[in-house]
Amino acid sequence: MIRFTNVHMHYPGGIDALKNINMHIEQGAMAFVTGRSGAGKSTLLRLIALIERHTRGQIIVNGQNLERVRRNRVALFRRNIGFMFQDHRLLNDRTVFDNVALPLVIAGHDHQEVKKRVQAALDKVGLLSKQKSVPVTLSAGEQQRVGIARAVVHRPALLLADEPTGNLDPALSWEIMCLFEQFNQVGVTILIASHDLEMIKRMRKRIITLREGRTLTHVSDHHGKK
Repeated sequence: MIRFTNVHMHYPGGIDALKNINMHIEQGAMAFVTGRSGAGKSTLLRLIALIERHTRGQIIVNGQNLERVRRNRVALFRRNIGFMFQDHRLLNDRTVFDNVALPLVIAGHDHQEVKKRVQAALDKVGLLSKQKSVPVTLSAGEQQRVGIARAVVHRPALLLADEPTGNLDPALSWEIMCLFEQFNQVGVTILIASHDLEMIKRMRKRIITLREGRTLTHVSDHHGKK
């Protein structure tokens, strides 16, 4: 599903965010990327989603060589990817329903299909009753769940989440992680960047540790997918 071969990411000003990264995440796996702030976690996810382009090396995602995805095909490539940001990026002048519907509207789905998929996604995250609310009236945990619903509403094969529990207390963080695990159980490949090592160890999934842009260790639970 995701394969990095000798991947480097160099930013202007002499900053090497990633240095010679090699990793493989199989389809249907759930894995975590961890490391201190500035270790390269967010950069790694952004490269997979083609939000940024890597400098050297090769990245294959779902059989596609990302160097060969032209700019006018990026939107099409992203239709198989759900991306969750730490700060939700919800539109506060739109309802919860409209926020979740956004990827489907952009993709051109008809109204009935949008309604069916949005309500199914909101039901999955326990927020169907809040579909007419606006995000500012929701708790932090509820807003994060709206973000998850929006990320999965177009049924992506791959879900990327960048510090999805960074602003939540431990109980809510665990709840959100269990929600991700439910999506993984129905076949979605999931890669989560998180600095909360204690919590992700409890998940008993593969952990990829970054330090100063390099892969430090690969740890895998015996029961998890390698």
